[in-house]
Amino acid sequence: MATFGNLSDRLAETFKNLRTKGKLSAADVDGTVREIRRALLDADVALEVVKDFTGKVRERALGDEVSKALNPAQQVVQIVNDELITILGGQQRRLEFAKKPPTIIMLAGLQGAGKTTLAGKLAKWLAKDGHTPLLVAADLQRPNAVTQLEVVARQAGVAVYAPEPGNGVGDPVKVARDGVKYALQKVHDVVIVDTAGRLGVDAELMKQAANIRKAIDPDEVLFVIDAMIGQDAVATAKAFQDGVDFTGVVLTKLDGDARGGAALSVASLTGRPIMFASTGEGLDDFEPFHPDRMAGRILDLGDILTLIEQAQGAFDEDEARKVAEKFATDTFTLDDFLGQMQQLRNMGSIKKMMSMLPGAGAMKAQLENFDEREIVRTEAIIQSMTKLERTTPKLLNGSRRLRIAKGSGSSVTEVNQLVQRFEQAAKMMKTVAKGGMPNIPGMGPIPGAGYGGKPKVAQKKKGSKSGNPAKRAAENAAIASGVKPVGETASADAPGSGFGLGSGAQPGKGKAGGPTEEEMAALQKMLGR
Repeated sequence: MATFGNLSDRLAETFKNLRTKGKLSAADVDGTVREIRRALLDADVALEVVKDFTGKVRERALGDEVSKALNPAQQVVQIVNDELITILGGQQRRLEFAKKPPTIIMLAGLQGAGKTTLAGKLAKWLAKDGHTPLLVAADLQRPNAVTQLEVVARQAGVAVYAPEPGNGVGDPVKVARDGVKYALQKVHDVVIVDTAGRLGVDAELMKQAANIRKAIDPDEVLFVIDAMIGQDAVATAKAFQDGVDFTGVVLTKLDGDARGGAALSVASLTGRPIMFASTGEGLDDFEPFHPDRMAGRILDLGDILTLIEQAQGAFDEDEARKVAEKFATDTFTLDDFLGQMQQLRNMGSIKKMMSMLPGAGAMKAQLENFDEREIVRTEAIIQSMTKLERTTPKLLNGSRRLRIAKGSGSSVTEVNQLVQRFEQAAKMMKTVAKGGMPNIPGMGPIPGAGYGGKPKVAQKKKGSKSGNPAKRAAENAAIASGVKPVGETASADAPGSGFGLGSGAQPGKGKAGGPTEEEMAALQKMLGR
């Protein structure tokens, strides 16, 4: 996450110095805590929070849990992770819905924090969960705020109540009250009231927000805070808490390049939980806030749970089952490949998904250079093919590939690369579908891994192994005529056959599995009898 990028880098560098130590001394702990303190202060975390945080980390790091640990460095990382979760709020706090609908949610915060856009994001998120939200335009102060909310509501596919034009015209308290009545009439189970933003701690507008709260008696009051404003966020949050009070915090602009200290300070100093986070400009760039997952991202430990949830929301289970069957039966086509890519796009930014993987900090340069438009170009190439070409890529000769390249605005080389990537992907997934482990390009075979299907048993090359040329020629001639040379009549499966002796037959009888008379004579001669 961009907001915590610098903090993550500083902490990762600090922990890197600990990994070479088998045991931590008090000086090592003090040096580590000092670096953590500097990193937090540079990230604009409130001094009070920094002191409390580093004090607890130092106390635990000098305790028995680290001194007796097999890997002290990992234990210190775990302690920092635990304390980060604590200052971020501990456990996730969900929205509390009213026992008797509608549930009323009031948004408050400074002007420019992103309340109006966030109203649309929250409404869309609730609609996906089966709710029927209504947006109420009670921000009549900011120019064109009502128009913006109507546009956002249309994009989110939800209803909006906007009886007043805004731009300084209308009574926001009356609009909010009438909006709740309208929701009851139209059977909306959630009402989201967008109020006017404040340019600062404005006493008049603060009183207006308090009056709106008294008029509608909301179930939740969410304070929308810009993660980029630093220390001022904490002072503003305290002013709102005293003047209006709020039940939860929403962080916006977490995709920015600010230092993010507000996020680490506001929950600890106000005692109110962070409930949601806005991670981009799109209406889908919105997620519930999980303190443990956010701590994992900051420490570059990854956020696999959020990644799984996004995948479950974007991928169709029935479609995935059909694709798996196609992989197993070798009927996977470029049409299916296109469908999978489009589902991947529905999950959002590829960069954001990759950043949720553990150790993503080490791939920062590669992630920055990744071009999201590559998927769009790939889609264009596949869509320039005919239906037959998509189902049978072997038909793609030189002239067809030239036509596809012209139709998609790409080069023949790019078309060739796409077909090659598709064939490699299909081959790898077919191996996985059969229970094997794919041979990943550039890595070679994985030791100890199966490759699907029955293993092929290499047949031994038939022929004499004698070092005597004359004897070898005679034995090869005997094999060619179908007669086994002397010494090869013993059954390979019979006990003792490894020593040239069989079982189940009497010596000298010449039966299968036993030595012949010639063999017995040769043996007696060797023994000197």
